[in-house]
Amino acid sequence: MNYLPLDQYPKAWIFRHRDLPVTEEDKLLIKPLTEPRAEQIWREHVSRGCSHPEHFAENDWAAKGANWLEKDFWQSAWDSNKADLPELMDEYFKGWAPDTTVYFCYQSDHIIETKWDVFVRNWKNFLFFDCGPVLIGKKRKEAAQFFEDGTYRLGKRA
Repeated sequence: MNYLPLDQYPKAWIFRHRDLPVTEEDKLLIKPLTEPRAEQIWREHVSRGCSHPEHFAENDWAAKGANWLEKDFWQSAWDSNKADLPELMDEYFKGWAPDTTVYFCYQSDHIIETKWDVFVRNWKNFLFFDCGPVLIGKKRKEAAQFFEDGTYRLGKRA
């Protein structure tokens, strides 16, 4: 089994928040990974040597400044009444199909799989935890990383 049922996910409240409602249809497509599956995805696509974004090592693609192309702020878009992604981020990921599988990687044992269009509609919910999570797409090189100070950066996975 690769997924936890959303109702058994310890942090599921982020998808039940009354101010940021998630449709029942989208909830079915928000799939927290089991710890073994999350660790596999993390090792294959994020880091082989660390377990949390705050501890990336110099040999991790995410730690290399050259892999990051743009930096912007997500906090003002998150605080707004609009559901839209931050403009720069929306433009950067424009080539992703709605059904692209994405992984929102909080840390090695805490990853959520969903589809790009589900993430776009509910991105604010995912960012209730903003200590460096990394957004990657299956078979895609583009990536984003979000920080507590309200910034994010866009780049390419090596």
